[in-house]
Amino acid sequence: MDNPRPQMILIDVDGTLVDSVPDLAYCVDRTMEAIGREPWGEAKVRDWVGNGVERLVRRALTGSLDGEPSDEEFERAYPIFLDCYAENTSKRSVLYPGVKEGLDYLKAEGYPLGCVTNKAEQFTLPLLQDLGVYDYFEIVVAGDTLPQKKPDPTPLLYAAEFFSAEPTQCLMVGDSVSDVKAARAAGFRIYCMSYGYNHGEDIRDYHPDAVLDSLVELKNLLPS
Repeated sequence: MDNPRPQMILIDVDGTLVDSVPDLAYCVDRTMEAIGREPWGEAKVRDWVGNGVERLVRRALTGSLDGEPSDEEFERAYPIFLDCYAENTSKRSVLYPGVKEGLDYLKAEGYPLGCVTNKAEQFTLPLLQDLGVYDYFEIVVAGDTLPQKKPDPTPLLYAAEFFSAEPTQCLMVGDSVSDVKAARAAGFRIYCMSYGYNHGEDIRDYHPDAVLDSLVELKNLLPS
């Protein structure tokens, strides 16, 4: 299989670099309690993460991936969640095993690195900084950097343009069907992590170009 050296590698945050569910679940449960509802617990919230915090709150209010709460209910709950998450962006979140080593390898090999996420910038930048990985990236495209979010390809194409890279020569590393769809639409290659947030589905069912158990495995997949 033809495997040219990527001109740029773009990496997702939640479910790829960072297990952020402990903080997100904490804030979901505090929000539910504040509006007089029962908390959901971390295991349930884990299936809802991956499309930004607004979508997460809507899912928590309806108990489903696609449900829509009333405007009144959402407008009551969402500010409570945002206030909680601003104070709890990185208190419980951790890097997945192998992330630091994988990033060190990519930097040592001279790969231009960017970060793309549907998480808002106000949460993304502190999270990356607090966990010690912000300085690996030359660009961070957050969920509110542009009008579009993944699975729209625009954030990926924006990063490719920043690096003057040809999209067909770029690689996306993510964990969800949203990442696969965005990468395919942008013309990127797409590698996915086996451990991420994909709403309980096996990411292999969406046929990424490779599935990794650790970011360190990029050593075996990329040309030096």
